[in-house]
Amino acid sequence: MAHLRVINPNTAGAMTVVIGGAARAVAAPSTVVTAVNPDMGPESIESHYDEALAVPGLLTEIAAGERDGADGYVIACFGDPGLDAARELASGPVVGIAQAAMHAAMLVGRGFSVVTTLPRTTGRAWDLARRYGFGEACRGVHACDIPVLALDDPASGAREAVAALCAEAVAADGADSVVLGCAGMAPFAAEIAVRVGVPVVEGVAAATKLVEALVGLGLRTSTREEYAPPGPKRYTGLLSGFTVPTEGTLAVHSP
Repeated sequence: MAHLRVINPNTAGAMTVVIGGAARAVAAPSTVVTAVNPDMGPESIESHYDEALAVPGLLTEIAAGERDGADGYVIACFGDPGLDAARELASGPVVGIAQAAMHAAMLVGRGFSVVTTLPRTTGRAWDLARRYGFGEACRGVHACDIPVLALDDPASGAREAVAALCAEAVAADGADSVVLGCAGMAPFAAEIAVRVGVPVVEGVAAATKLVEALVGLGLRTSTREEYAPPGPKRYTGLLSGFTVPTEGTLAVHSP
């Protein structure tokens, strides 16, 4: 039995419920999924500022997972915030939903389009595609111009807008698949796939299955160099609770 901790890095509890449901829908019957969000940080992540201030709360949840015996982690935000830092703290594998979705898309086609939320987040999606080695395979990044927290509001028309944009992206880019660029779009995936006629990859589901596979294979993040646990260091002020007292001790907690 594997225990996965799926972390929504923002503080929106309703979104965490949606994310947890998406993860449990694909997890094996023997896998325990715990979906959580921090109690500090932004209510949604839609800028570099939001992303930076979401990371301390995310790391708090990673440390809590270590104390609770989690086997692996999903970072359920398409910007994959704090991914490298989380890997330094976690004893099991940590996968971001953008990373998982892009890898999955490349297993079912030669190129993909990303459909995300606000136009200001498209640059981050391009950055991640290039970082993960898919700069050429990513045919386009398209924004529906709907804020993250409005995705689950029927009055926003988000479901129809995202579906229409996915269809437009496939036609314009010649893409073999679509990657949904926000965890809040998870409930749309199956419906959109029927409409656009190509695979639609939703990152929470993809990351959940990928972490399950890594745990099952006995694979974890290499600690040889860059992802070794952080060394002892004192943090001050608002970050005093994040002090690492001894090499390899995971003492991160909310100040």
